[in-house]
Amino acid sequence: MAGKKQPGAVPAEMTDEALDLIAARFRVLGESNRLKLIRALESGERSVSELMLATGLSQANTSRHL
Repeated sequence: MAGKKQPGAVPAEMTDEALDLIAARFRVLGESNRLKLIRALESGERSVSELMLATGLSQANTSRHL
């Protein structure tokens, strides 16, 4: 098994900058309200008011996560 990569293993050649970028992308998905908004936007563009109705979020919270 020598030389075989483990699933999910980080390649040794990945830079610190690349790891920071990956971490930042996943932080965006770490907030459940953002996931609600992404899900509501799957069917197309919506106004903030429509997103509020679809997600149950307040206007301030909806705008904050957009």
